[in-house]
Amino acid sequence: MASGEPAAPFPAPHGFELGTDGPRVVLVGIDGSETSFRAGAYAWGLARRQGARLVAVWVRPQGSPADLFAESAAAIADAREQEVERLRRLLDWAKDYYGIPSAGLVVRSGDPFRELVKVAEEQRADAVVVGASEHAGHRFVGSLGLRLVRAARWPVTVVP
Repeated sequence: MASGEPAAPFPAPHGFELGTDGPRVVLVGIDGSETSFRAGAYAWGLARRQGARLVAVWVRPQGSPADLFAESAAAIADAREQEVERLRRLLDWAKDYYGIPSAGLVVRSGDPFRELVKVAEEQRADAVVVGASEHAGHRFVGSLGLRLVRAARWPVTVVP
């Protein structure tokens, strides 16, 4: 820098930069709740405006007492598969309706925070969108959105 030139307002990038001027991969967590569908609508609009790929993630609940009984376990497994197919159809419709270049559904089982982080890393997500928790206890314990913000790996949008 020559003397008399102002300093750059931002530091120069060092090496590989994951992000772009806008997100190229938008990840949205959906779980069937009202707030997750609002998050999905927001993420679809963001992906459309940015020309980004949309990755929807549904983390299935894992292990309930009903899973211990063969009849109820089979019914639960069938209901979960029906939900996956419903979400795939909804995502395909939204892809066409909103004009999103690419969209996909990833289904995992386990802890929603851990699984969303794993998928975000695998897909090289630039932005993560989730719905606000509807559980009052999360104000004290910490919601999924808050945990993702604390992970500080990507911009996180929490949709009310």
